[in-house]
Amino acid sequence: MARKSTQAEAETTDEHSSKSARTRQRILDAAAHVLSRKGYAGTRLTDVADVAEIQAPAIYYYFPSREDLIEEVMWSGIASMGEHVQAQLDALPSDTDPLDRIDAAVEEHLRYQLEISDYTTAAIRNAGQIPDSIRVRYTAEANRYGDIWRKLFRDAKRSGQLRGDLDQRAARMLVMGALNWAAEWWNPRRGSLDHVIRTAKSLVRGGLSVQPESEQASPPSRPGRGKK
Repeated sequence: MARKSTQAEAETTDEHSSKSARTRQRILDAAAHVLSRKGYAGTRLTDVADVAEIQAPAIYYYFPSREDLIEEVMWSGIASMGEHVQAQLDALPSDTDPLDRIDAAVEEHLRYQLEISDYTTAAIRNAGQIPDSIRVRYTAEANRYGDIWRKLFRDAKRSGQLRGDLDQRAARMLVMGALNWAAEWWNPRRGSLDHVIRTAKSLVRGGLSVQPESEQASPPSRPGRGKK
């Protein structure tokens, strides 16, 4: 009988742990949703509790403070973005050229940020709003994600596909800044995400790539004054 009792207790403990994990995840999902829409200053635990369908004080059982909850959302958002983009790049054929890999990263960044993950939208929209006390973990993960883009640009430079007149770091930061800013202005009711992605890929490739000589614009000729 003692053995059966121990097994029953273990099953009860497992069930409780599973329920607890589901509740914690529900709180995180709710916080990501609220943070992505209301920002750091506007995110209240009462709003998170309403979305999660729990009592607000229950949040403190899973997270010591509002800041701890927001830190977890911010870290998860940038970490999951990095995992997603890297997985998509790894799935490309090994002989994919560097500019096509940048194209793929542009698409996956926008699609994940705008369509797939509230966490990533929240992380990107609030990166400049969170206090230093909860920025450290996010910044470390953002730097790891930045490594993916640094390699993409480095490979394009080495292959001769990146324009020689570009400052590589400035070009990379401007591209990423433009992609991140889409979280501030894009509205699915005002345009297709596919159109945004096509436009972004065209602008990025056109701005970065070395044009064949036949496509380079020749300098405008100076107007003649006629024969003397």
